[in-house]
Amino acid sequence: MLATVPLPDGDCRLCPRLADFRAENREKFPDWHNAPVTPFGSLGAELLIVGLAPGLRGANRTGRPFTGDYAGDLLYDTLLAFEFAVGAYAQHPDDGFELTDCRVTNGVRCVPPQNKPVGAEINACRPFLLTEIEAMPNLKCILALGGIAHNTVLRAFGLKVSAWKFGHNTVHYLPDLPVLVNSYHCSRYNTNTGRLTEEMFHDAFRSIRKVVQPKSARTSAGCVAASG
Repeated sequence: MLATVPLPDGDCRLCPRLADFRAENREKFPDWHNAPVTPFGSLGAELLIVGLAPGLRGANRTGRPFTGDYAGDLLYDTLLAFEFAVGAYAQHPDDGFELTDCRVTNGVRCVPPQNKPVGAEINACRPFLLTEIEAMPNLKCILALGGIAHNTVLRAFGLKVSAWKFGHNTVHYLPDLPVLVNSYHCSRYNTNTGRLTEEMFHDAFRSIRKVVQPKSARTSAGCVAASG
């Protein structure tokens, strides 16, 4: 049986600026989630994807990571293409879309103003990320979306950021820890400017698949071994 992990409560005040911003958005958009966003996917997964923070009109609105904005369109289409998901992604949490051997989370659980958390907010939320990682017994690989997510993963492990440089599709074999793969964040800004293309994003997932084998391939290998 998998462990459960502590999550920030709906009125978390660890970060006063973020709490105030949530309150403002509850007044403006009372039908939105407007609370810390719970990770999506099983703690039994072998892949953990770490983003920066919920988007205002994405996860902060829908309550599911990367759901309802462009970043989610690219991410979840890619997860489908690489057999980390099943179903049809339709930009809302009741679409029936499911992750397979993958979990999606954020380094900061609440939406920040202008999509930019400050250092104190990243630090305050990091214990939730570390506890989540420690509760994943099968974890083999972490995909960090962007430099801030990369740095917060390293700091969660107590590693020096200067020793493990961020770079798109860079693969870090951390000592006695899950493999860390980097990608530029799949935001609309990055794709519109050409900083990240779909093919570049797929390249990062090709690197991940060298670490995390598809379940279909494992099943086929097992059948061959059994019949040999």
